[in-house]
This record gives sequence, structure tokens and C-alpha cells, in this order.
Amino acid sequence: MTKINYFFYLSLILIAGGVPQTANSELWEGFPQPTQDSWFYENGSPDPAKVELGKVLFFDKILSGNKNISCATCHHPFTGTSDGLSLPVGEGGSGVSVARNTGEGKHTIHERVPRNSPAIFNLGAKEYKVMFHDGRVATDPSQPSGFLSPAGSNLPQGLDNPLAAQAMFPVTSATEMAGQKGENPVANAAAQNNLGGPNGVWALLAQRLQSNPAYVEMFKAAYPEITSVGQLTYVHAANAIAAFQAKAWRSDNSPFDEYLRGDTEAMSMRAYRGMELFYKNGLCSNCHSGTFQTDHSFHSIAMPQIGPGKGDGIDGLEDFGRERVTKNPADRFKFRTPSLRNVALTGPWGHSGAYNTLEGVIRQHIDPAHSIHHYDGNQTVLPSRNIETTTDFDVQIDYHKREQILSSATPLNVSLSDEEIKSLVSFLHALTDNLSIDIRKDVPQRVPSRLSVFD
Repeated sequence: MTKINYFFYLSLILIAGGVPQTANSELWEGFPQPTQDSWFYENGSPDPAKVELGKVLFFDKILSGNKNISCATCHHPFTGTSDGLSLPVGEGGSGVSVARNTGEGKHTIHERVPRNSPAIFNLGAKEYKVMFHDGRVATDPSQPSGFLSPAGSNLPQGLDNPLAAQAMFPVTSATEMAGQKGENPVANAAAQNNLGGPNGVWALLAQRLQSNPAYVEMFKAAYPEITSVGQLTYVHAANAIAAFQAKAWRSDNSPFDEYLRGDTEAMSMRAYRGMELFYKNGLCSNCHSGTFQTDHSFHSIAMPQIGPGKGDGIDGLEDFGRERVTKNPADRFKFRTPSLRNVALTGPWGHSGAYNTLEGVIRQHIDPAHSIHHYDGNQTVLPSRNIETTTDFDVQIDYHKREQILSSATPLNVSLSDEEIKSLVSFLHALTDNLSIDIRKDVPQRVPSRLSVFD
């Protein structure tokens, strides 16, 4: 933007109500401050050896029951640390990221993962205390491990942060990484809910790592306290995975960040206008607050429910969201407010991946009744060779179930023009860190197990 155009535009928007002129502006309640290094990492910047170990673990299929899927399969750098699909294709599928399919014949997956694969950017920041769409992993000093989790008192001690606690659980899910009962010992342990026992999921995976000499050397380099193979645990692996994610996918150099640090020409004119709409009267910032645009709380916007569900409701096809954790009916259909950092890179959006455009998500926010009752299922991004199913849209086509979801939402009671929605979308794009657009460097060429990284 030229200075002449910038000041011409600035004069217009100041007449219309103004935009913050510096990172210290207090013109709008909730307008954030620029990030600081002290906001990241629980115990200082992670040790490089620990980060490198976490990197190969993240991409290594050795951590799955059937050795056919890795963390990166559904959280890939090629698709903004998500997978580009509405609902992930977990254990048993073929391919990586958006190219993944559901398999065929006897190798067809049991079911798709019932919730959208969330992006991982900035989860190493200290303010992140809650993980997963429903917050089932969260910091809790009253727990022996320091964390609330589905494992309860069986969650081991020694986890570095909530991100490490989160890394303990995908490997325990039959649909995500463990496999089905009868397929392998890890899957059998998961089916028996034996997570932390002597022959539990975490112990069995630790034994795999202990039997790999290359991994043993990497663990010893990252953790000097490990002096014998038997001391290596899955907690060490989870901490390393978290260290890699926190270090590699910190993202705080977007045009918006540059603006917060004082560069008033960092964003386009339309993005400035979108920022004004975003923060003025708390239109978006009541929930998408703070520097990372999240209040870390739980809300319902009546997002359409697609996919196999989480086993809730009479037919098991619904997903009650936060209520599954709190057991409070008032939390039904509420989900965690996602961060909007790099949001333009991480679609489809919503806990069920219902929308493949940011405009669609914005319209869902401002008019949930119209959006849920006139939802177009073609907005979903389903995998190739999709499994035969008649249940993907069973909840969505049921008027009474849609009404139940809608009753949980608090409408914004605002009307936006098409031009204003375009401005909001432009601001959301201004939250993209240019360094996050191409993160192919984070993909290792090989891993210690020698299993394939790219299929």
C-alpha cells in the first residue's frame, strides 16, 4: 500500500469511528498486545535434541498399533498442521493429509474420526491450558498428574505441559491410532481401557521405542537422566512431541502482529476495516479474544453436525461437546473457541469440519438459524473412496435435532453486508504468518523405525 493511499484510507476510517493506531491503543476493549517471548514455553525454549526427537516421533508410524499411521497423518505441514478434510481418516486409511482415503475391501477403515482435526499453531504458549474440542485434557493442580484427562488418576506424572498431556491420548484411540481389538496388542490394551498398566498402551509403545537402538540414543541425548533402556517411558515421548510442536509451530509474525508492533501499514485497507469490525463492540472479540483470538472457553454457534458423532443421543450420531466432560446439560453442543492464528490455512472449519470457506463460518456466527436450517452438505470435504455410509447427515437432516442444536446458541444479533463480510475475511487472512505458509522443512525424510513417512 502506498503512503498516499494509506493516509487517504486512514482519514476515511477515522471519520467512521477510527482504528487503533499503535499496539498500545485502548480505543477498543479487548484489543490485544503484541506477543512476547516470555509467553511461550513452560520452561524456556526446548532443548534442540528434545525437539529433534519429537519431530521424528511425530512423523513415525511406530507409535500406532498397526504401525500404519502417525501423528502427522492428520496434522500435516502440507495442510497447515491439520489434514484438509472435514473429518479425519484415521487408523487403517491410506495416504497423507488431504490425499488420504478410507481404503477398500477388508482394509476399509472402521469409521472416520468424528471430529475435525484441529491445527497445532501456538499450542506451546503458556496461556493454553485446555486441549481438544471439548477440553477433556486441561491443567488441574488437584490431579496427581497435574492434569484433568480421560485417564483420571492413571495419567502418569512428569508431563511438561498440557500439550504433552494431549499427546498421550491419540495413541489410545482405536479409530485414531491404536487399531481395532484383535489386530495388535496395543489395540487390545486400548479396548480394555488399559492405558497406564504394565501391559497398557503406553508401556507397550515404550517397549517398541526401547527396542530401537537409534531411538534409544536419541532419548539419551534428549534426556540425560535416562541411563538405561528401561527408564525410557511414553511420557518422555509425549514431552518430546510437545517440544517439537511448540518450537516448530509457534506463529506470531503475521501482518496483524506487525501492526501490533507498530507498523501501521502492515495490513491492507480492507483488512483494517475487517479489524475494526472484529473488535468494535466485541462483535467477534468477545470470544475470540487475546493475542491468539481465543478465550479458551466453550460456546455454541449451532455448528451443523455431520459424520458418525460421538455416541450421544438416542441413535449415537450426535456430539454433545463440552457436556461429555462436565456432565452438565447446560454445556451441550458447546465447543472450545479455536484460535484464529493461521486460520486461513486450516480449513475446513468447525468441530465437524462443516464449512470449507471462512465466509460460511462467519455467516454461521451471525445467523445460526438460517445457516443450520439451510446448510449445504456440499461444503464438506470428504475423502476419496469414502466409506459407504448413510449416517453422515442424519443429524443435520432431522429438523428437531437441528432445533435442539440451535437452542444452545447465543445469536450475535448483528447484520453484516457482503462487503463487511469480505473485510472480516481479509482480516482473518492478515492473521497468517508468512513463515507458516510453507513448512515443508518440518517434514523429515526418514524416521528411526524406517517406516514410510509419505504414505
